[in-house]
Amino acid sequence: MFAAERRQLILEMVRANGAVSLRELARVVQTSEVTVRRDVRALEAEGLLDRRHGGAVLPGGFTRESGFPQKSHLATAEKTAIADLAAGLVEEGEAIVVGAGTTTQELARRLARVPGLTVVTNSLLVAQALAHANRVEVVMTGGTLRGSNYALVGSGAEQSLQGLRVSKAFLSGSGLTAERGLSTSNMLSASVDRALVQAAAEVVVLADHTKLGTDTMFQTVPTDVITRLVTDEPPAHDDRAATELQALADQGVQIAVAGASGNHSAGEQGPAARQRGVPGPRRSQLPGAGLRSASVLGEQPAGTERGRVADLRRR
Repeated sequence: MFAAERRQLILEMVRANGAVSLRELARVVQTSEVTVRRDVRALEAEGLLDRRHGGAVLPGGFTRESGFPQKSHLATAEKTAIADLAAGLVEEGEAIVVGAGTTTQELARRLARVPGLTVVTNSLLVAQALAHANRVEVVMTGGTLRGSNYALVGSGAEQSLQGLRVSKAFLSGSGLTAERGLSTSNMLSASVDRALVQAAAEVVVLADHTKLGTDTMFQTVPTDVITRLVTDEPPAHDDRAATELQALADQGVQIAVAGASGNHSAGEQGPAARQRGVPGPRRSQLPGAGLRSASVLGEQPAGTERGRVADLRRR
């Protein structure tokens, strides 16, 4: 297939889906990811699409949000590894909130094995993943269904979260930068995510390397409120993601890096599950951080976080 034909087919796929991974583009046009990456760069130079780490999207990422079908095909292996590592942060008997997203959906599938867990969510996909978990209680917010990501949004969702107190919030988004923190392209989704954050003592962001250095319209979690980032190892050539990770760590965000395979047991440590050290104390914290509601959580012994995340100092 000639370059012009490949690029036309790539452009048609992106226009039809909103966002497509390099892996999927390479499969359809029957060539290597290296060649597809070169084609995507050429199309970006013409203003016909925007590059994202691991894929391509329609131009104007600040205003357009991809729907669930498109997002579910991006960085799937990375999201699986992130979910495996993040699940190790959840203790038996905890109460947590889990926001909407394809990565949080992967996390929910693993949380089904945690006994005595209470999960508050505005995501139909998260609730569905936990629907048949015998020892997990699922509490859904109210609100209006937003079909593009199967999430409940609006004043009903936000009001149902008032007065709630849980130990951790697990959130994803459209982009993450050290300057603005986590952000998303939709105002209603951002507002509900902020309400989820207010309910939690700790905030854990799940973001694969394709979102690092990407900024979108609506801020959901400022950097100084993020307790921990769970991400995957950026490719060797991805200087932007590596720089962003360093900047986040410099601002006090704990960074846990998952391996791409995601096949490591809860106690395993090493290159597939390592944590970057935190230089200094947190600059700020959520109101009441570190407190737990006895009526929701019960007493949990201090320092019981699972050994899955290695406590390694930054070299």
